[in-house]
This record gives sequence, structure tokens and C-alpha cells, in this order.
Amino acid sequence: MARTRSSSSIRWRYVNPAYYLKRPKRLALLFVAFVSISFFVWDRQTLVREHEEEILTLKEEVERLQIELGELKHEDVVSVKKTNTTTKKIDMKKMDGLATDPIEAERREKVKDAMLHAWTSYEKYAWGHDELQPQSKNGVDSFGGLGATLIDSLDTLYIMGLDEQFQRAREVVGGLLSAYDLSGDSVFLEKAKDIADRLLPAWDTPSGIPYNIINLAHGNAHNPGWTGGDSILADSGTEQLEFIALSQRTGDPKYQLKVENVILVLNKTFPDDGLLPIYINPHRGTHSHSTITFGAMGDSFYEYLLKVWIQGNKTAEVKHYRDMWETSMKGLLSLVRKTAPSSFTYISEKIGNSLIDKMDELACFAPGMIALGSSGYGPDESTKFLNLAEELAWTCYNFYQSTPTKLAGENYFFHSGQDMTVGTSWNILRPETVESLFYLWRLTGNKTYQEWGWNIFQAFEKNSRVESGYVGLKDVNTGVKDNMMQSFFLAETLKYLYLLFSPPSVISLDEWVFNTEAHPLKIVPRIVPGEERKPSNINIRARTRKEGRFGGV
Repeated sequence: MARTRSSSSIRWRYVNPAYYLKRPKRLALLFVAFVSISFFVWDRQTLVREHEEEILTLKEEVERLQIELGELKHEDVVSVKKTNTTTKKIDMKKMDGLATDPIEAERREKVKDAMLHAWTSYEKYAWGHDELQPQSKNGVDSFGGLGATLIDSLDTLYIMGLDEQFQRAREVVGGLLSAYDLSGDSVFLEKAKDIADRLLPAWDTPSGIPYNIINLAHGNAHNPGWTGGDSILADSGTEQLEFIALSQRTGDPKYQLKVENVILVLNKTFPDDGLLPIYINPHRGTHSHSTITFGAMGDSFYEYLLKVWIQGNKTAEVKHYRDMWETSMKGLLSLVRKTAPSSFTYISEKIGNSLIDKMDELACFAPGMIALGSSGYGPDESTKFLNLAEELAWTCYNFYQSTPTKLAGENYFFHSGQDMTVGTSWNILRPETVESLFYLWRLTGNKTYQEWGWNIFQAFEKNSRVESGYVGLKDVNTGVKDNMMQSFFLAETLKYLYLLFSPPSVISLDEWVFNTEAHPLKIVPRIVPGEERKPSNINIRARTRKEGRFGGV
């Protein structure tokens, strides 16, 4: 008679491997149960860890808010107090991760690769100098040895998430207000203040219209001889964003007062059509008989009328800026012409009562400016100006498409029945057309502008990329290369291309305003000079888009 098994023997057989080897289905069930339990335990641990991290983050945020509250209480008894407007740095990598479109992500990475190529070439061959000459692999000091490319590149590096390169640049220069607004690092604010203090003697003129050349070491200021002693409109009207921002961030009103006085002086004799000649007398504050243009030496004055209004939260304190800008837009309409036979819309220039059928590529910033300002009008005017912006952008894009290299010349002439012909045929890696495509894409959502920008980027890659960086072209018809990588290629052209393929939340136009060199400044509450204030960047080179130079250092 067989011996019956004890209950304990039956229980122990389930831990014997041989039992399961003879029963594969039960082995499979056991494996599934083991995996399920493991995943459950791992998931719970992950949730606990994430919860702990969230609690830690919240604690840090509470501590930061408590510190800010204490500062605000202290500020109640201080009339003017230095303020740090960026208490927490902007996490560009996190914002960049919001993109979901794979094509945009791929293109953004290509632009980032271009920036890395340009930057590492500058680091290798021109570190500390103003600009790189890629063909000869050496640096040149186009701006008196201020490290212009280094300074100009800071916020581009930060926005693209190139932290290692940004930190190396920081150790050398200490950047400007845009880098301060993005990173919250006070070293940038201190450096900006130091340079602004060196620039201030330029405004010591009888009218308050600044001289355009200054020696930063000795404070000697003057105007170039070729202007007949006059100041240049764009140079004189293109420091407002930066100096207002610096006053807001330091609590010292002197910077804001200097640059706002310039606009008040110009407003006293502001013409009915809002179009100022490019030369201004710094002694009398009156304009001379000279060219009227939205291109070289005139351009950014009009841009800043609009952008100071945006920077000032569109409040009553800055309404005169908007009023002047709208008057200038009426004048701009009087310069608008169309070509034959293709009906390309362009902005002509004016000397006296005569119109010149010429448009600079520099004036291709205007479509973006007009689109940005269109929302401040009523519905009908808004539609009219947005349509004009889109028509002008199409013309600017065709500046590129009309040449064998698909890169634009410096300026174009228009003749009856011929549409457009290249005038000055060089290309120096300018950003203006890409800048307008960026604004139009952000404001309309039309992906066509992304496609146009991508085509322009590919033309730069094909014609301008060399072993040691990027160069311009001596002639867009033949493709012959020059030997200069302009600092604004890194600061503006590549930045706008990168943002063109980034989510709109990355440097949102609701929160930031770009200065004329594409450095983003944080928009904050507008404060009257002399009162307690809070925010936007200092640009050490008060320059025109044409020259790209502060000069005379």
C-alpha cells in the first residue's frame, strides 16, 4: 500500500524547481506573476521618488517667495531700490522639450549644429577677439577688442541649451542684460552697468542727441567726419530699450532719462508723415536735409518706437512712442510701391520730394515690425497692416530666391517691367529677412514662413559654411566667398532660425521683447523715472544695422 504524502511535503514541492520544469504552463504563470509584481513595486517606488522631488521643489519655491516677500516689504520704505528682475533662471532645455513636431525638432537641431560649428570655430581661432576670419583662421578686433562675438553669442548659447559653451563665455566677459534676464546671474548686470556708465558721456551734447562715437577708456565722444558732424538717426534712437531696462534693473534713473530725452527732443519737430532723415544735428536737435529710408542708418529708430511701447506694457507712460510709430507708418505707406510684372511690394527711399526705387535687405526687418505692431490697431487697420507685412515678406524672401546662390544681395533696385535686380551684390550673413519670417510665423501660425526660413538656412549651409565657421559672399551671383564671420550671424541670424523651429512658448512674445540685435529683454511693469522700478538689456554697441559697428573705441 502506497504511503500517503504529508501536507508539509505537498507544500514544499511548490518551491522545488523540478516541479515547474515538468509543468511549463505553471512555470509561465509564475514568470508572469513575478514580472507583474516587480513592475508594481518599481512603479510605486518611482511615484514615491517623484512625489518627494515635487515636495522638495515646492519647498524651494515657498522659500524663494518668502524671500521676495521680505524684499517687497523692505522696498516699501525705499524710494528707489536695486531690483533683480530674474530671480530664477529660465530652463531653456525644458522649454525646448515642448516641441512635438519631428520636422521642427530636426530642423532646430540642424540650426543648433550650425551654431556649434560657428562658435567652436570662434573659440579655436579668435577667442577674445571681436570677430573670426574663417578663411585665414584668425581673429580681428572690429569693435576695438570688446569680444563682440563672445558677447553677442551669450544669449544664443543659453537659448539653445549650450550650457558648457555659455559658462566658458561667462568666465571671460560677463555679458549683457539679455544674459542677465535669462540666467539671473548678477555678473551680467554689473558688467552692463559698467559699460553703460562708460557710454553716458556720448549724451552730453547741447540737445541731448548723442554723439555716435566714443572712446570707452577716456569718454571722448564725437561724430564721424563723413556725416558733416551730424548724428545718425538709427544710432541715436536705438538705445532706448537697453537703457530703460538697465534703469529698471538697477534702480538708477539716469540711463532711462538720457535716452528718453532723445525721443522727447525728436518729437518736438516730428514731421506730419513721421519720416525723419538719417542725419540729426546734435547741437540743435533738428534734422538735416538727407535721405529718408527704412534701410541703413534709419531702420531701427522706427523699430524702437514700437518696441519701447511694448516694453512699457503699452501703458499711458509710453503712449507717445506708439503715437509716433503710427505716424511713421502713415509715412511708410507713402513709400510703398509695387513692381511689374510680378507686383512685388517694396519700400522705396526718399530724398527731398523724389522717390528712389531701391530697398535694402536691411529694410526687411520691416515686415516683422509691421506685423508685431498691427495688433495695436482696430480690426480694419490691423488687417491692412498685417497684409502689408506679408506682402513685404514675400518680396524679401524673393531677394534670396532671385539669385543663383539663393542668398540675398545687400540691396535691390526696381525698374519698370523687370521686377528687381541686385544692386550691391555681397551677402554678409544678415538676419533681417529671417527675423521677419520668425515674427510672421509666431503671429499667424502659417508654416509657410518656416519653409522659407529653412530654404534660406540651407542656402547658408551650402554657400557660407566652411571648415572654420561661416563666411559671407563677395557676390551672390558667383558665390565667391569673403573672409568674415559677422558677430550678428550668431547673435541674430542663427537665433531667429532656431526660434523659427521652436515652440512659441520659447521666448514668448507676450513676455519678452527683442532689441535690434535680437537680444531678448523681459517685459515688466513700466515705472516713471525717479520712482521705484522693476524691468529689460544693455547693448554696448549703439549701432545701425548697416554698419554693425559702434566705432571709435
